[in-house]
Amino acid sequence: MLRFITLGLAFAAAPAAAQQDEIVVTGRGLTQGLGEDVYGTVVIGRERLTGSASNRLEEILREVPGFQLFRRSDARTANPTSQGATLRALGGNASSRALLILDGVPQTDPFGGWVSWPAYDPRRLGSVRVVRGGGSGVYGPGALAGTIELISADPSELRGATASAAYGSRDGIDAYAGAGLSFGRGFVSLSTSYASGDGFVPVIQEQRGQVDRPSPYEQASASLRAVAPLSESVELQASGLVFSDARERGTAFSDINTQGADASLRLVGDARWAWSALAYVQARDFYNSFASVNAARTTLVQAAEQFNVPSTGLGARVEVRSPLGSGLELRLGGDLRVVEGETKERFNAATRRRLAGGRTATLGAFAEGALEKGPLTLTAGGRIDRWRIEDGFLEERLFANGALLIDVRHPERSGWEPTGRAGIAFRPSGAITVRAAAYLGWRLPTLNELYRPFRVGPDATAANPELSPERLRGFEAGVEYRPLSTGRIGITLFDNRLEDSIANVTLGRGPGLFPGVGFVARGGEFRMRRNIDAIEARGAEVDAALQFGSWSLSGGYSFADAEVRASGPALPLRGLRPAQTPRHSFASTLSWRAVARARASVTARYTGDQFEDDLNEQILPDALTFDAAASFPLTRSFSLEARAENITDERVVAGISGAGIIERATPRTLWIALRYGR
Repeated sequence: MLRFITLGLAFAAAPAAAQQDEIVVTGRGLTQGLGEDVYGTVVIGRERLTGSASNRLEEILREVPGFQLFRRSDARTANPTSQGATLRALGGNASSRALLILDGVPQTDPFGGWVSWPAYDPRRLGSVRVVRGGGSGVYGPGALAGTIELISADPSELRGATASAAYGSRDGIDAYAGAGLSFGRGFVSLSTSYASGDGFVPVIQEQRGQVDRPSPYEQASASLRAVAPLSESVELQASGLVFSDARERGTAFSDINTQGADASLRLVGDARWAWSALAYVQARDFYNSFASVNAARTTLVQAAEQFNVPSTGLGARVEVRSPLGSGLELRLGGDLRVVEGETKERFNAATRRRLAGGRTATLGAFAEGALEKGPLTLTAGGRIDRWRIEDGFLEERLFANGALLIDVRHPERSGWEPTGRAGIAFRPSGAITVRAAAYLGWRLPTLNELYRPFRVGPDATAANPELSPERLRGFEAGVEYRPLSTGRIGITLFDNRLEDSIANVTLGRGPGLFPGVGFVARGGEFRMRRNIDAIEARGAEVDAALQFGSWSLSGGYSFADAEVRASGPALPLRGLRPAQTPRHSFASTLSWRAVARARASVTARYTGDQFEDDLNEQILPDALTFDAAASFPLTRSFSLEARAENITDERVVAGISGAGIIERATPRTLWIALRYGR
């Protein structure tokens, strides 16, 4: 971890020499596009990002109607490979179907497509912008379900130096320090965070055995950004992010470690021709151990071990905005992303060794225009991508003598993918906005989906190197009503069809030998990653907010009716709900903030029941949880904070294994903290 931090700090600590001209730098990318508000959008502000009970970004995002992770657990106990993000009930897969970007840089894991959420402390962000709906071509491919844009805080939001230290349940520690410092015409922002705890026992009490124990975690990250002007209209932004994430899943031989380092350079020009140019690099290293537990949960052995999963992501993006006149905008640009990685594993009771991996690349160009004239806004755009999958391989050997058992080299594949989006918004009065949009999107299979088979308990899932890209088409229509300057309510209806959607399809049950995974014991299920015909999702989203004096109330509700359309080997899935997809979800936060820096909030979250598996045989019951947070000033610089997660200690079922073992998400967790800063 120290090596990653040193490299990140050295990279980003080089702002241009200070000068005395009055030039304002922002550290931001180009301003929001003229037609962006045509699409269903939710913005999470800095106050909410710094005032949650958990201080975890994935939990804050659960307040956005339609947002979900593949599992209900947060990043303290869930396996990172199950933490892909999606929107609008397009789940059923652990890889992200939403495009996550930080200051313009894609953030999903290069090998697996999941998200390392502990890397993104919400206290270092200025805002989060969630655009629901596919086809956001200006940010790159992959935005099937939508785009989640993380925007780093600037010095005015960081307000000098801040720090906090919290102690919580189960010997939990949550520490953070950050600063935004101006240097001449530029600025540097630095933040570090650390979290650890003994954790809780994931398996519910009535099913625990001798092998079950708490699930400790230790997570740290550091971010450094340097911004400096190169001229009156051009600024250079250098960013570095490093993180380390260690978790255990509640038994011996279930530890998981992720390390990562990201670096990026961005030039932003704000003249008559506005433009930006971005280049970035991602490096990840992943370790994952798996335990096999007997039925009585009295003994276990190490079943498999991903002892090294190195991966890298390289990319670049350019955008130019043409000056066509007031109320008229044209965005032109292109992007490149190349990812490669491999998994190195021991499996079959450490008697075999597996190597599997490959490389993918996408090169795309986009154009989008927008017109704003009086109460009317029109926007339309498209992009074309060239994709390539190459160097795919699978090799298995006996561990004892190195004898080669499997040696497969997969053929290179490539293709073209056109996508686009268009929308209209009409404001018949200052209080009402009516809008509609249609879009196309696509996602390339990850290296993990293409090449890596895996096991969870007695269940085994085979990879599929012949997977096709996922493709989405959909439309939405909505209305927003703002009867007051401090109040609004918005309703959006949507209809999406995700074609060739990638799912883990159940094809058989043990005992028996199955292709790609070998022997599956009695009680286990054999699955394979396959393209199924489609997932169709229709529903509605409601967003509302009201400010009244020092009080504010915000909330959102999502209804999503999703069904699988399938044929062939996946025919048993036809008409079923995608795995891990609730029909109903709701979240609401009541906040109070005084002039003297005192503040308090209560958040309620409801998730409807959902199915653990693709065959809809194991149901995860619905759950209602409450969080609370309060902060009271002690002096001009110090505040006392108290936070509570899952106040009622609701049992939130996060998973059910093939053997019927039930795992829960975070129980009641209490925190007390001391905070320094304005």
